[in-house]
Amino acid sequence: MSAELDREIHRRRTFAIISHPDAGKTTITEKLLLFGGAIQLAGAVKAKKSQQSARSDWMAIEKERGISVSTAVMSFEYRDLALNLLDTPGHNDFSEDTFRTLTAVDSVLMVIDAAKGVETQTRKLLEVCRLKRTPVITFMNKLDMDAMGPLDLLDNLEKELGMKCTPFTWPIGMGPHFKGVYDLRDKTVNFYLAAQRGRRNEREILPDLECDAAKELLGLDRETLIEETELLHGAAQPWDEQQFLRGQLTPVFFGSALNNFGVKELLDCFCDLAPPPQPRETTTRIVLPEEEKFSGFVFKIQANMDKNHRDRMAFLRVCSGNFRRGMRLVHVRTGKDLVVRNAMTFLARDRSIVEDAWPGDIIGIPNHGTIRIADTFTEGEALSFTGVPSFAPELFRRVRLKDPMKAKQLQKGLEQVCEEGAAQLFRPLIGSDYIVGALGALQFEVIEARLKEEYSVDAAFDGMSLQNCRWVAFEHPAGTTAPQAAQLRRTFENAYTKDLFLDGAGNLCLLTETRFRADYIAEKNPGVRLRNTVELH
Repeated sequence: MSAELDREIHRRRTFAIISHPDAGKTTITEKLLLFGGAIQLAGAVKAKKSQQSARSDWMAIEKERGISVSTAVMSFEYRDLALNLLDTPGHNDFSEDTFRTLTAVDSVLMVIDAAKGVETQTRKLLEVCRLKRTPVITFMNKLDMDAMGPLDLLDNLEKELGMKCTPFTWPIGMGPHFKGVYDLRDKTVNFYLAAQRGRRNEREILPDLECDAAKELLGLDRETLIEETELLHGAAQPWDEQQFLRGQLTPVFFGSALNNFGVKELLDCFCDLAPPPQPRETTTRIVLPEEEKFSGFVFKIQANMDKNHRDRMAFLRVCSGNFRRGMRLVHVRTGKDLVVRNAMTFLARDRSIVEDAWPGDIIGIPNHGTIRIADTFTEGEALSFTGVPSFAPELFRRVRLKDPMKAKQLQKGLEQVCEEGAAQLFRPLIGSDYIVGALGALQFEVIEARLKEEYSVDAAFDGMSLQNCRWVAFEHPAGTTAPQAAQLRRTFENAYTKDLFLDGAGNLCLLTETRFRADYIAEKNPGVRLRNTVELH
């Protein structure tokens, strides 16, 4: 391994931010960019027409509603480290995009609303992290509002998520009397004045709790803080780096992202704790980041980031080696060579040409419809990275085109939007309907708005009685010939034609009105396996 490769690997920190909706995830994304020097003025999450929308929310519907509906990738430098930050959708309706994003990171920053504690979506996302043993760092947000006590928050986190907690900072005061945070490691007091108009706030660092300035500025909160920290000394879980790296223990920070309280401490400590790029599993072997040969996989497709150019961007996580502009890569699924001259790096919608990229980096490859989610690119080795899932949708809508003259635009729009993976497109074996399946109802509103905005197509999404989706796999006995296997498939398709569809990748799917019917079909056909999820390769 070259010295340059080793140095660049250890400089990288690739992480996602996860939370329940409205916990402040996009706000803290903005503030991390602010402290990292990537932006000079943070745009508040939109609440009024006069406010600026968040930098990481670039779609029209995101700016209109003040929510994130697509993962945004942002790369910036801080303390001589290269940070790759992925701001994921918090809303449950867009969780599939988030689940796949978690396959591309090495650690996670979990944001929790201190007034509500652990909520449903946080619990679901944490389960995905636990399956992959992803290290998790926790930020208790909104301490400047009425909130649960810090000890109650730690107890809530441990009970709801089954994770051990080690507090690294502690709040001084609560709600309107929130004054700052106490660093439990170096015993310093970080006293704040609220930031104005999205800028960095003024911070006064006091050497300890016994100095005159601490007694004057903290008042009665100082005695409360001394009592609570003495209690923590005997009760708090001691720090264990190995448990953290296995996803069993989380360091906890307190603060207010909106006012920048505690964000600088979080960012500094995150840089110290978060691991550099980690090994990645493939179907044949484990790929180490320090390998000289380049490899990477696509975890996200985004259409129309620049609607003037009708572009599609494939987001690729570099797993090993060094990417160089103009290098020739093999698209493993198709076997074709691709010379990549215009790969991009991102700050949300803003982009720049990449000259070099290293393990942990996220780069965008312009895509004209040939690249899919989970595709692998290497310098020649036939690798297929594992763990990129596709989930069975729970809601289905039939697409109705209002202007028959726009049929081609509708097809193109649906294929490109569903190619991104947040919704799935189905076509019946017999018939010409377009059926869209998604995990949540809001996804249909997003697709409808994007078809109109990006493809000039006016379409409606009509409700359907379909409720269950299973992918069909045929398990043939040993010794089955190819003609026999083909005949078995034809027999199955003829028997259940009205229930069978093809998804966007050409996989055979069973869509039924009830789970009972799907189970009945599976019972009647022992050589057929029906799956709720499919792993993309």
